[in-house]
Amino acid sequence: MTIDQFLTQNYEKILTMSKRVCKCPKDTADELGHYVIEMFINHDRALELIADKDAMKFMSGMIWRNYHSKTSPYHKLYRQNGRVHELYESTASRIQDEEYDMDTDLKIESIQGILEDMESDTTEQWFRAKLFKMWLDQPNYSELERKTKIPRTSISQAVNECINYIKTRINYDY
Repeated sequence: MTIDQFLTQNYEKILTMSKRVCKCPKDTADELGHYVIEMFINHDRALELIADKDAMKFMSGMIWRNYHSKTSPYHKLYRQNGRVHELYESTASRIQDEEYDMDTDLKIESIQGILEDMESDTTEQWFRAKLFKMWLDQPNYSELERKTKIPRTSISQAVNECINYIKTRINYDY
């Protein structure tokens, strides 16, 4: 069974498990459930855990630790108790001075929609979309190779194929 098949079959169970483990509001439980799903997708042993039928137990532990630990990645990203975030004066004034560009916003939304379609399409499309998103966060093929253990040439080829696919779809849609 692939990771996609496992998640498709167990998606609702994972979100329910998140709500029961955390005993928190539904929106927080859903957010945590999705965060753990993303972590599980990127985990090195995900396929092994699915094959051994230990994936749900593993994910429940991930949910519990991420919700209850003040040093967990989830806590650092989303909860950060006691921290105050504010914009610096120069950033705030720069944001106010910029005009909203509806065309750019529509293009970004259409690209995000195309990437979502790719992720739910074939395994090859999912692979291209995931690597493209990783490349957007870290546009260095060597660094991505170290993180994913996928050769640089395969990463660059997948990213370029994804870019060309997005361009084709955007030109087709507009």
